[in-house]
Amino acid sequence: MSPVLAGALQLLALVAALGLSYRPLGDHMARVYSSEKHYKPEKWLYKAIGANPNVEMRWPAYLRGVLAFSVVSVLFLYLLQRVQGSLPGSLGFVSIDPDQAFNTAASFVANTNWQSYYGEQAMGHVVQTGGLAVQNFVSAAVGIAVAVALVRGFARSRTGELGNFWADLVRGVVRILLPISVVGALVLVACGAIQNFSGIHEVGQFAGGSQQWNGGAVASQEVIKELGTNGGGYFNANSAHPFENPNGLSNLFEIYLILVIPFALTRTFGRMVGSIKQGYAILATMGVIWLAFVGLMMWTEFAHPGPAFDLAGGAMEGKETRFGIGGSSIFAVSTTLTSTGAVNSFHSSFTGFGGGIAMLGMQLGEIAPGGVGSGLYGMLIMAVIAVFIAGLMVGRTPEYLGKKIGTREITYAACYILVTPALVLCFTAAAMALDTPADSRTNTGAHGFSEILYAYTSGANNNGSAFAGLNADTQWFNTTIGIAMLLGRFLPMVFVLALAGSLAEQTPVPETAGTLRTEKPLFTGLLVGTIMIIAGLTYFPALALGPLAEGLAA
Repeated sequence: MSPVLAGALQLLALVAALGLSYRPLGDHMARVYSSEKHYKPEKWLYKAIGANPNVEMRWPAYLRGVLAFSVVSVLFLYLLQRVQGSLPGSLGFVSIDPDQAFNTAASFVANTNWQSYYGEQAMGHVVQTGGLAVQNFVSAAVGIAVAVALVRGFARSRTGELGNFWADLVRGVVRILLPISVVGALVLVACGAIQNFSGIHEVGQFAGGSQQWNGGAVASQEVIKELGTNGGGYFNANSAHPFENPNGLSNLFEIYLILVIPFALTRTFGRMVGSIKQGYAILATMGVIWLAFVGLMMWTEFAHPGPAFDLAGGAMEGKETRFGIGGSSIFAVSTTLTSTGAVNSFHSSFTGFGGGIAMLGMQLGEIAPGGVGSGLYGMLIMAVIAVFIAGLMVGRTPEYLGKKIGTREITYAACYILVTPALVLCFTAAAMALDTPADSRTNTGAHGFSEILYAYTSGANNNGSAFAGLNADTQWFNTTIGIAMLLGRFLPMVFVLALAGSLAEQTPVPETAGTLRTEKPLFTGLLVGTIMIIAGLTYFPALALGPLAEGLAA
């Protein structure tokens, strides 16, 4: 079987699996966030944290819940790392330095999972399982909760109430993420992923030393790392490591986990606003962009010229032979068009255009299908921008799902789309202007610039993947990327929840003959165009200095 055909068949199998899961999972999540019933384990959790799940919250209270929970999470994870050397199950690893502990705490709480350390050489079992894996669950649940709050803003009228953050948080973990993760972990173990709490073992000797590996609860952390679009691996090689991702079947399953909730949330959205067709329109937009990026990535990696590439069947540098170019390309696109950041190959070794495609996927805002929750609310913000542009074209007050998009709403949407590019471009400019950060690059020229641009793009967009040539374990990068991750996660949430509150207060506008039909293919095309134009105008100069210059020079 040719590598191209193998890649195409993997893509078809993945689309089929996602299609089979779309309706039942989307409907289940709609029921979860619409139910008034509380299960007994959930009641125990509410009692433990002192929360009343039946109290409705307006957007400032909902935001305070998000921020308070996240601040406590950052402090807890930071302290857990700082005392690691005194904890049982530390495998002899010392406590983490302050700047790296801050970076890691910010990273996992912000659903980024950027790692400037070697997981198997730095983190013991307690920190990995009791700290990082726990944040993989709750940070994902926070993202879904904010998305559901925005959906309620569209669905409700004449009220500013968006639900209860604590109820949404707990339900997301207990009813959605945990059950799927249990089943998914069993699948990964069956595929060959490890799941234990063993110590460090010597697995081989060579001239001048020996090779050692430690075990860990890898399968259970791997499944929520992908399902929650987190991305931080137990090992430094991430999903390229055979303990995390043993074979082609596990690779396809992990890509499925990355995509299944973000895509299915469009069904949840349609159910909750009372129009399945509106959900299909958002799904079509996400699907068109994702498939286009997968096709472009496969083309650049399979068709790159040169005798070495011809012999290998494509650009195999930095890719695992057990996955091939097809499996690596699908994974790379899926992990950068979502906020996952897991890698089964090294993006720095992709062709110039291939690395640029991965970077552009993050720069779109990771909305196709995006992270769990963050993809849906990011796409809905873009939909608001799209109907505003359409309204300007025809001289009519823009409306979306029966809600007018006025000055206040478009201001919130505009602020949302400006936050992340400002963080990426300002931090990249500062790093390039100073000598010390620039010295962390392995490469010079266009590729060296791409290493730094990719790092801040990944951090501010809460992705977590990296161009591997950059040494990010420095005080500058640990601190500035940590700040970028926190601001890139929580500042946009402020504008999302403010927009949700504004929409929920409105009285629905009746549909007329002049109303833009946002469930039609025409709107899908308008939305795709709006997304590409906004990202292109924002990032094209920076991309031209990095991956485009490198690709054209190849």
